[in-house]
This record gives sequence, structure tokens and C-alpha cells, in this order.
Amino acid sequence: MKKLIQTLKNIWSIEELRGKILFTLMMIAIYRIGSHIVLPGIDPSKLEDGSNNTGILGLIDSFSGGAFNNASIFALGIMPYISASIFMQLMTVLVPRFQKMQKEGDSGRKKINQYTRYLTVAVTLLQASAYVSYLNGMYAQTPGALLPSFTPYFWLSCLVLLTAGTMFVMWMGEKITDKGLGNGTSLIIMIGILARLPQSFLQELTSKSVRSGDILVFIVEIAILIAIVMGCILLIQGVRKVPVNYAKQIVGNRQFGGARQFLPLKVNSAGVMPIIFAQAIIFIPTIFTNFGTGASNSFLRALTDHSNIWYMLIYSIVVIGFTFLYTALIFNPKQIADNLKQNNGFIPGVKPGQPTADYIGTIMDRITLPGAVLLAFVGILPGIAQRFGVTQGFSTFFGGTSLLIMVGVILDTLQQIETQLLMRQYDGLMKSGRIQGRQTASAVQM
Repeated sequence: MKKLIQTLKNIWSIEELRGKILFTLMMIAIYRIGSHIVLPGIDPSKLEDGSNNTGILGLIDSFSGGAFNNASIFALGIMPYISASIFMQLMTVLVPRFQKMQKEGDSGRKKINQYTRYLTVAVTLLQASAYVSYLNGMYAQTPGALLPSFTPYFWLSCLVLLTAGTMFVMWMGEKITDKGLGNGTSLIIMIGILARLPQSFLQELTSKSVRSGDILVFIVEIAILIAIVMGCILLIQGVRKVPVNYAKQIVGNRQFGGARQFLPLKVNSAGVMPIIFAQAIIFIPTIFTNFGTGASNSFLRALTDHSNIWYMLIYSIVVIGFTFLYTALIFNPKQIADNLKQNNGFIPGVKPGQPTADYIGTIMDRITLPGAVLLAFVGILPGIAQRFGVTQGFSTFFGGTSLLIMVGVILDTLQQIETQLLMRQYDGLMKSGRIQGRQTASAVQM
């Protein structure tokens, strides 16, 4: 406890770090306030409880911290920006023009960021239109939910406000990244996810308080949750270190190079993207659940139930497939081999050039398989928790996208705090070792 108090004092004594923390908290407070401002023309007292939303709707609501179900001006949250960013990231891999632009340094990255913003506006307009249709369909039959006097202006006003709200959230994320603490976009998503934790925790505690014996079950659930969080930390930080030597160069009386370093290859290079893609792909067939009959309709409805065996099996297969696909898209062994060759680096026992690329690619394929299996297991943990009696809201924190994002963002934020402390010759956050975030684990040491 004394160590913790001293660490907090050290953090607060650094003016720059204190300013970053206060600025981040201010942006988060503004975001949470905006998440409860209802769109004009809707009676807040008539809002329906959409906590049981599944598929894409549940994913959007979890990322927006409940703003989606609240019909808030921030209902779409940061999701359109994420969709645009993912698309542009894929373009930098698949389209030569964007590949060249990415290699131009800061100027290329600024161009890509500008294109991402333009694409975000287009995606937001499409999603806002769909969301307004969703609101009309949900509240059209509810007397007084949509104010009749505002009906002629409802569509246009919601379209403008939702687009402006998403762009404002995107701006806040960029400002947090520049002047605050951590990655702003990831931090906003994490705050949205954590906003549901207190209510879900109380619901689970209430359900287990009916009988005295269930309190022990609740304690066991918390212990299992802690163990799962520790496992997710290992999955996020797990790397395979490939030794790299650099040739010695003697200039005058000084020697350069000759150092031995490691090339860290992540066990889970794809992050949470395979889980997000898998949820989107499985959600598509469920659109037709109202049109099918008999066994086909029952099978489609099973895909909306996270605790269904068929859902978990298909979901796991899709996650594993997307993990390999996304890793192949973002990881380029040939480029790494060329960078090593240009910097006079080589892997002991492996020839430079194509043999090095093949060697790195082989290792990456071997470690991706266990990483994909573990990622799929984490993805189906909420469904397994539901089958063991955990409430639906609280079960989402036992795995899946929510848990991976929370653990990853918290690690990144703590790493930045520790870096600031060590730069000023303070002790780190831990007595032994250093905290490694996703960025540290994925950085290639050249």
C-alpha cells in the first residue's frame, strides 16, 4: 500500500503527466455526458430496454457504452471511424498506390488519415440512415415515443446530429492521442465497455443473492474472471523471439554494430480483428431468420444465441480462419527480411534474402495456429459462462471482444505512465520487470 501511495505521488508530481491525465479525464467525462443526450423528437421515458441486443447491434452498443440503446447523439460512437480505419488499413496492403503512400513517412500518413476522415463521413451517413430506420421501426408502434410535432424534421435532424456526434467523438479520440494519455480511439471504446460493468456486476450479484449458497458461486466466478484476465494478458503479450545478429563495422578506431537483438513475433498479431470480423460474418445469415421455416430457420436462430453449441463451433472456425487471413494481410515476412538485409542484420544459420523471409514466415505460421485457437476460445468464453448460469450482461466480460480490448488498452496506458516515470528516474509501476503493452510487443527491433 505504501508503494502504491508513493507511486501515485510520483505520478502527480510530474506536471506533464498530470496534465495528460486531467485532459484525458475531461474528454472522457464529455463523452459520457453526450452518451446520455437523447436525439430530438424522442421521448426519453419511452425508450425500450435493448440490453438483450445480439450480433452487430450488441457489438455497437457495447462499444458505445449504451449510447446506441439510449438513442443518443453519440449512438454510433466511434464505430464508423473504426470501419473506415480498417478499410484503409486493408487498402495499404492490397493497393500499390496506398502502399507507396504509407512508405512516404509523415506526409503519407497524413494523406491516409485525411482519406480516413472523409471515408468516416460517408460511412457515418450510411449507418446513421440505417439507425434512423431502426428507430422508426422500433418506436413507431409505441405511443408517444416519437413526438408527432417533430416527425417532419426527425430524419434530417437525426442524420445531421449523428454524423456530427461521430465526428466529434473521432476528434476527441485524436485529441486524447495528441494531448492525453494513451490511444484515444481505443480508450473511448474501453470506457464504453467499462460503463456497462457496474450494472452487469450488480445484476449478477442480485441473481446470486436469492439463495445463500449462490454467493460462493459468485466468488468462484470472480476468481475465474481474474484468471481469464491473466490468461488474456499472456495472449496479448506472448511473443516468439527470433535472434538477430548485426554485422560489425569498424570506422577508424570505433566499432559499430555487432550487437545481438531479437525479432519479436507476436503469437496473436491479428489482435481483436478476427473476433469482430467473425461476429459480422455470422450476423449476416441471421437477417433471414424471419424468412426461413423449419430446420433452416432453427439453425439460423441458433446463430443468434452465443451459448448455442453450433454457434460456438462455427464461430471458432471462422475466428481461426480470419486470424490466419488477417495475419497474412498485415504481416509481410519479405519486407522484414529486406529491412534486416539493408541494416546488415541476419538470423544465425539462415541466408539473407528469400531464405530469411521463408524462415520468418514458417515460424509465424507455427505460432499463429495456437494463437488462433486461444483467440477462438476467448471468443466463446461468454457463451460458456452463460451455459454455467452467468447472466448475459456479466458474461460478456468473461471473454470476447470486450475483454481483449479492455486488457490491451489498460496495458498500453500503464506502459505510457511507466515510461513517463522511468524517464524522470522514478521507479516503475512494478517492483520487477516492466509493463509491456500491445505496441511494445509488436514493435520490430531493428
